[in-house]
Amino acid sequence: MSIPNLITLLRLILVPVIIWLMLAGHLRFAFAAFVVAGISDAADGFLAKRFNMETELGAYLDPLADKMLIVCIFVTLGINGALPAWLVITVVSRDVLIVMAVLLSWVMGHPVKIRPFAVSKANTAAQIVLAGTVLADDAFGLGVATARGALIWLTAALTIASLIGYLDSWLRHMSEPVKPL
Repeated sequence: MSIPNLITLLRLILVPVIIWLMLAGHLRFAFAAFVVAGISDAADGFLAKRFNMETELGAYLDPLADKMLIVCIFVTLGINGALPAWLVITVVSRDVLIVMAVLLSWVMGHPVKIRPFAVSKANTAAQIVLAGTVLADDAFGLGVATARGALIWLTAALTIASLIGYLDSWLRHMSEPVKPL
């Protein structure tokens, strides 16, 4: 077990803590834990690359931890009324559809390798910035309603664009003949 993988596992463990803090109304602590999760994401990636500690487990765990954090925070912010339900449904549906497509291609014996597109990286960044902005605004009363609104629409647009990109790539892949083993 490498140090980057341990950091990633700790980030996974931090997800339910952040959600509990949010639901309990401890928004400042939730925001602080969210920042710690973000720093841990940067730290594990840096350590893995810089010190040649990249592992296959880490390649799966890191995006899983990121998705768990984002999806759980978005759902909780939706439940709390801090984000519109339509956005939460859009974000969660995109991730569920991508996972279903990957699983279906695997079951059909035509596994697809997911590579993030530039729009997907921008989407993830927008989701993180939106979640952090909403948490910070709700915790500290920053009064950034206009920025929140703009980030909501930007995140929605990038989420849909990312889904279209993955769907197009998946359909192209699934249309290719299966290579015999």
